[in-house]
Amino acid sequence: MGKVRTVLGDIEAKDLGFTYSHEHLWACPPPSQKDRDLELTDYEASVSELLRFKKAGGQTLVEASTLDYGRDASKMKRMSLETGVHVVATSGFNKHIYFPAWVEALTIEEIQGKLVRDITIGMDGTDAKAGFLKSGSWDQLIHPLEEKVTRAAARAQIQTGAPVWLHTEAGTMGEEMLTIVEEEGVDLTKVAVGHSDRNADPYYHLQLAKRGAYVQFDGVSKIKYYPDSTRVELIKNMIENGFVKQLLISADMGRKSYLHAYGGGPGFEYIIKKFIPRLLDEGISKEDIHTIFFENPARWLGQF
Repeated sequence: MGKVRTVLGDIEAKDLGFTYSHEHLWACPPPSQKDRDLELTDYEASVSELLRFKKAGGQTLVEASTLDYGRDASKMKRMSLETGVHVVATSGFNKHIYFPAWVEALTIEEIQGKLVRDITIGMDGTDAKAGFLKSGSWDQLIHPLEEKVTRAAARAQIQTGAPVWLHTEAGTMGEEMLTIVEEEGVDLTKVAVGHSDRNADPYYHLQLAKRGAYVQFDGVSKIKYYPDSTRVELIKNMIENGFVKQLLISADMGRKSYLHAYGGGPGFEYIIKKFIPRLLDEGISKEDIHTIFFENPARWLGQF
């Protein structure tokens, strides 16, 4: 493992500590998104939630708000300084319904250049650099503009070495997205397929893992989709089939209604205080939990 690029600079991967591998601190989707529960723009609320994470034992938070989703590097940098929590930010895109007009206007190479600048120089007019690249697809299809930015992100990965995270709408199109980045020459062992537990299909998860990618389950606590008992079984499936070293777990609490400090719940403490004790109670070993929350994020992110 090499170094991890945080908003405050590069650190040794071994110093990452306990890590949530997909969360949000500051997000503001475009006005076309009418559901404003997704807007996290109260600085004091967000930094307070981050402090709750730290108090519970958290050391690093991977912040997945993209440049089409209201990313603000200055806010993330300040939160990291205030709390002492390592924050790893992203460059890239969420899904085509959020894309700014310039995505269609620019070439793949020009978009690639923008992503590379975020990784190597700084984001949003700051010196805070992105630590991973992100691209996404739609539900059961990949929009042409999504393929365009995915290829740009893949080429930026080749140029910078930065790890990649893929948004999959409802957990679909993970294999197809892996094929696109693989066609561009990306080593799939540097790629994580997000929201995979939204598609609660054990066979599908093993197919992703067999290609070398990290499989991320980031819906912990979201019983509106299904109970955590299902997630526990999906986790056991990965472990029992020998893929514990390719499993990332987080909760993607990118809504006011999910976060204590915004008046919702269960908040950033949930995985540490409730879900991990449950995993232990259900027979998952301390060693496997350490692998999932310490070793795997460090290996995935430690590409610099």
